[in-house]
Amino acid sequence: MKRHTVAVLVLVLTLVLITPLWATGDKESQASGVEKGMVVSYNTPDQWANWGAVLRAFNQQTGITAPSDPKNSGQTMAALETEAKAPQADTAYFGIVFGIEAARKNLLASYKPNYFDDIPANLKDADGEWFTIHQGSIAFIINTAELKGLPIPTSWADLLDKKYAGKVGFLDPTQAAVGYSVYVAGNLAMGGTLDNWTPGVQYFKKMYANGLILPAQTATAMVQQGEIPILIDADFNGYKLKYIDNAPVEVVIPKEGSISIPYVISLVKGSPNEANGKKLLDFTLSDEGQKLFTQSYLRPVRNIEIDPAISSKMLPDSDYQRVIYPDFAKMRDVQEAAIKRWKEEVR
Repeated sequence: MKRHTVAVLVLVLTLVLITPLWATGDKESQASGVEKGMVVSYNTPDQWANWGAVLRAFNQQTGITAPSDPKNSGQTMAALETEAKAPQADTAYFGIVFGIEAARKNLLASYKPNYFDDIPANLKDADGEWFTIHQGSIAFIINTAELKGLPIPTSWADLLDKKYAGKVGFLDPTQAAVGYSVYVAGNLAMGGTLDNWTPGVQYFKKMYANGLILPAQTATAMVQQGEIPILIDADFNGYKLKYIDNAPVEVVIPKEGSISIPYVISLVKGSPNEANGKKLLDFTLSDEGQKLFTQSYLRPVRNIEIDPAISSKMLPDSDYQRVIYPDFAKMRDVQEAAIKRWKEEVR
């Protein structure tokens, strides 16, 4: 009986001693699995550029968890700078001028994914610190129901009319890439240059006095709900509202002209899940990734065939002939001075 008791005690003690080792091993294995199965992508909102569908498809193809992230370009830049000593993100997506700036601040790592050579030289960093994956154009997105009988504006000049007071908006140019692109496009349309912002400052000062609305976050829902009847934004957001969300929306490329707005993606320097970050970058340039972006009416950076059911719904090529490619590096060089004038003279 005593021998039996001793044997039981020995067995119990053995289990007590080794069970924590098993538990620890399991936890370490699970933690490793979570780390290997995750990619953190900044500035990939579900409703922007079809990122929701892109991330779901990436997850299905690779098994890597890829949650969306609601930041805009400015917020992404701020987060990368704050986290530079201990990066939390693996990839970052921005308007092109923010990508250029992030590279200059040494926040990005070089990576050349498959099809990197297909990207035009003016739409990528030569070392692969950022590269365009798709692009749109600055356009007017107009909720025609909310105009309540007013004519559809077709030019930058039209927007200053008192009848559109309090009906026009775009993302704050001090925070969002698309907002700064609107600022650039309006300045160029008014006869300014990247060295001369006075025409744009004067124009937007008048627009501000006419009740300009300046949200900080993605504002397409505000168009659909009628809070901003005329949003100056990326054309693809207008097409999505019209053809996917069935909103009463028209898209207009202004008569005086507009600019292209390339969007770029990067591998974050010191990213915690670098291998998975690279896989996501590969996916964005793959045939599947590029086609998924076109489903939200973005123009792919690669020369792939777009479904005619999509391309036929977009404005004719003659309208897009009014869209130019400014010097994006110069846009970044002058951004600080231009924003300073905006803060001091427009608002």
